[in-house]
Amino acid sequence: MTAHNAHISGPPTDLAGAVLTVDLGAIQENWKRLAAKAGSAECGAAVKGNAYGLGVDHVAPALWAAGCRTFFVARPMEGGELRHLLPREAVIYVLDGLFPGQAEFYAREDLRPALITIEEAREWAAFGTEYGRNLPCAIHVDTGINRLGFSPSAFEALIANNEIMARLNLALLMSHLACADEPNHPLNARQKTAFAALRRRLPGVKASLANSSGIFLGSDYTHDLVRPGIALYGGNPVAPHSNPMLPVAHLEGTVLQVREIAAGESVGYGATWRATRQTRVAVLGAGYKDGVPRSLSSRATNGPAQAFIGGRRCPVIGRVSMDMMAVDVTAVPVDLCQRGTRAELIGRNIAIDETAEWAGTISYELLTRLGQRFTRLYSGGESIISKAPLS
Repeated sequence: MTAHNAHISGPPTDLAGAVLTVDLGAIQENWKRLAAKAGSAECGAAVKGNAYGLGVDHVAPALWAAGCRTFFVARPMEGGELRHLLPREAVIYVLDGLFPGQAEFYAREDLRPALITIEEAREWAAFGTEYGRNLPCAIHVDTGINRLGFSPSAFEALIANNEIMARLNLALLMSHLACADEPNHPLNARQKTAFAALRRRLPGVKASLANSSGIFLGSDYTHDLVRPGIALYGGNPVAPHSNPMLPVAHLEGTVLQVREIAAGESVGYGATWRATRQTRVAVLGAGYKDGVPRSLSSRATNGPAQAFIGGRRCPVIGRVSMDMMAVDVTAVPVDLCQRGTRAELIGRNIAIDETAEWAGTISYELLTRLGQRFTRLYSGGESIISKAPLS
């Protein structure tokens, strides 16, 4: 993929062994597709984890320019960083709740905690009284995933506490689906029913249940606000069906050397791969320091992993090491694979979910573990960042 030259971070491309290109235009289009799928519900965006590893300082303004107005982060520090990237009217929720003793930070940065315990609710209500007004927040209820959130009984105790409730500005009731990527899983229906019952206890408060895959479960799940994450960044929310999202992350390794080896010779640490014929090997400047999983080595459980070079898919051979990996390019014409040639590891031809499957992981982990040593190029929407009204 060819990137525009406006946004570059990291070392120059000719000094880096690997290059990551992030297509901001694709992120915008993915958000618009998800917004359309969500129907009358508002479409927010999860930008936690540095926008899933792709660079929140570029991604968040691009989403704002596309029309997104509500954002979700995990930690308050992420919220503080995001606040200074977006206009003041952007709504920012902190999914990990209210950190102890940090209510002043949330208020100063205009962050909305997704409260998960009655202790947090009491602390947020008390600080609002000191602050002089009821501060907005979300209530996160657990409907079956058994991670963060009020249990149904704790939720009932909260809404029965008139002293606390009178001092909360409830902007959102939310829960999180455990199995949205499995449409026929019975837990989806149970969570939907449980959430609907809890929602009836707070009439007039906006509700949010659906993540990326949840958006595709239908209107019974989308409510007032949806919170896509991985789908924005090109992950498939409806696997094993065809991916309705555009690829966003394009990771390439540079060919450092091409060499010929004879049948019987091995490649890489541990001699785990051995040639059965005369083989042409391309050594790429990309390894696990760059975020290429070591589990993509040629003995990967779900392998063999592949790279895309010279218009062909080529198997990864030997072990992925810290700084390099090897690929069998015997089938690639010599003039299409030489020193300096780029090999696609993730992108249009090698889908991120495919690479994740080879590595025995998921696209979320693959993205968030991408390293910082390579060049990062941001393509599309050169005016997005400059046009975003910062405050």
